[in-house]
Amino acid sequence: MASPFPGMDPFIEERSIWTDFHSDLSGEIRASLNSSIRPKYYAALAPYVTYEVVEVSKSTPFGIRPDVAVFSSGPQLGRQTTAVVDEPQATSRTELEFELEIMSVEIRLSGTDRLVTAIEILSPVNKNRKHEARAEYLRKRRRLLRTETHFIEIDLLRAGERTPLDPPVPIAPYYVSLSRIDARPRLDVWTIFLDARLPRIPIPLDDGDPDAQLDLGSVVASVYERGGYDARIDYRKPVPNPDLTSSESAYVQKLLEARSASSV
Repeated sequence: MASPFPGMDPFIEERSIWTDFHSDLSGEIRASLNSSIRPKYYAALAPYVTYEVVEVSKSTPFGIRPDVAVFSSGPQLGRQTTAVVDEPQATSRTELEFELEIMSVEIRLSGTDRLVTAIEILSPVNKNRKHEARAEYLRKRRRLLRTETHFIEIDLLRAGERTPLDPPVPIAPYYVSLSRIDARPRLDVWTIFLDARLPRIPIPLDDGDPDAQLDLGSVVASVYERGGYDARIDYRKPVPNPDLTSSESAYVQKLLEARSASSV
């Protein structure tokens, strides 16, 4: 069953779902582009690694996926020793981190492997001002914008801090931005609302070659279907944080009521 939303489904922003979705979205974008840009170009996944702090709980331990793992802070069994030692005066804890792999998509020129277009899909850590991954991402973004590389940023997360833009663009739940080499510093921005379809965006290539096209709506719909999110998402629960505006909340309620009525 398809998502009830015409564009981005905000329930996918649930942290236990997002990591899985982000990974599949990267792969689906790569596959979609490779169907139209070969043989002169190819699209490839480009992973980069950051670290996420794991929440430590005193309750029963459990783990789901990166971003939401919870571990027990209870006593741990270790080697027994009969040596006489001085007992510690206090206990504390250090941060427990795990490796988090984030995928981006790169379009390269066949034969030379020269980077032509970089496509970044933001993850929660990229939008968390307290996380080192945000600073790393902003440095990477700045570095790419100084090169002869087209740059595309896809932000399908309502939560977190937006990438700074000057002048600012209209407030919307989701954004896609494109920086062409020959148009800098101008940035083309697509503002996307809950009741709107996701855009078809141009993918610039080398001079003299026409733009490729990425139908973001079709790509997201394919990821939703293949990921079985209709069976995984409980649409009776509230939309994940952040809170919706009053108009967004009314729209979502109406949409989900219609979906429920049609399934009876």
